[in-house]
Amino acid sequence: MKKRRLGFALSTILSVTLALGACSSSESTNGKSDEPLQIWAMGTEGQKLEDFLKDFEKESGIDVDVLAIPWGEAHDKLLTAVASGDGPDVLQIGNTWVSEFAEAGTFLDLTDRLDDYPNLSQDNFFESTTATTVYEDKVYAVPYIIDTRLMFYRTDLLAEVGYPNGTETWEETVDAATKLAARGSGQYGIHISQNSHHIPMMMAWEHGWEYIIDKGAQNFEDPKFKAAIELYNGFFKDGLAQLEQGKDTIQGFSDGTYPMFIDGPYMVNQIKEQAPEIEGKWNVKVMPKVDNHNSMAGGSHFSVFHNTDRVEDSLEFINYMADPETQVAWYKEDFTLPTTKSAWEDPALADDPIMSVFGDQIEMTQPFPVFPEYEKIAQELLKTLEKINKGNEDIDQALSDYRDEVTSILKE
Repeated sequence: MKKRRLGFALSTILSVTLALGACSSSESTNGKSDEPLQIWAMGTEGQKLEDFLKDFEKESGIDVDVLAIPWGEAHDKLLTAVASGDGPDVLQIGNTWVSEFAEAGTFLDLTDRLDDYPNLSQDNFFESTTATTVYEDKVYAVPYIIDTRLMFYRTDLLAEVGYPNGTETWEETVDAATKLAARGSGQYGIHISQNSHHIPMMMAWEHGWEYIIDKGAQNFEDPKFKAAIELYNGFFKDGLAQLEQGKDTIQGFSDGTYPMFIDGPYMVNQIKEQAPEIEGKWNVKVMPKVDNHNSMAGGSHFSVFHNTDRVEDSLEFINYMADPETQVAWYKEDFTLPTTKSAWEDPALADDPIMSVFGDQIEMTQPFPVFPEYEKIAQELLKTLEKINKGNEDIDQALSDYRDEVTSILKE
């Protein structure tokens, strides 16, 4: 597989940057030792992290400075940091970005350093999370947060159509959605976000499909992938899911417009806070299956910037965040799911009837393919699905065109 032009360009810039910066980096053995450890953290959790780290600062003697970056700005900000060579010591990275930036030399290779820190052994984490920390047999990141998807459903409304405990299979899900959509105009069986590639990819996995990197665009010739696209499209074609922009998900869930939807753990608290009137009338269930129940292993990792002179401090911080006790404490603070297996034995998670289902699902998760072009291919898939769902394009033709686009992307 040819490297992307982006990766080549960034690698060239980094070579120059490192050559120019090596002298200043080695001029002082102290470097930034008297300055705070610079951490870039993404999303809403980044806004809470600095206060959360007060205990770490006391225990370690390492001051930290956390810059919270919205996810929508994170990719471009990281590109700028790579090009300038002026980045943080530690950064949070989306797990599908690792290969892209590792190829460009953005991150420090951690392969030979993990044994020095007890919490960083890859055996401590779910395999689906460590799969995206590795690029070309080298470890560039440590799992920080795992994100997965479940089926949220209204127990009362599903009971009315024969599924009081939710649906087990996609066949049952289609049946339940069909009966629920028949309630009348403006009523649907399920809400499916069209802005994310996660759901169609999960449907493909649940059909037994896998992406094999060496096969490239040929992966999308597999009948299992086509079957997943037909399933996805069928919900919109048959009026079981709303094609056009509709109500807010929680509003639709509360008033019954959307009796089912697929989403992540952050929705649990949002439902409790924004729709208290349906308390006791909803639940969650692992993803419906065809061949399996596999859901996505999304989330993010911590990496060390390539030219930091605070390597030991950076790894001490990551080691702290990977401690099972820290992960449980962080879950209680920010409701993010732990990546360490032993953290899920804590009663806060194991004894919670909702969160324990997330724990069950994490045992049935699959990582997104690890190669630099994946994000671009995923975005092309969304464009293809829009042509099928909204443009009524023939699925065979749309997938043929999609394979051509994938081939072109992989040759860049």
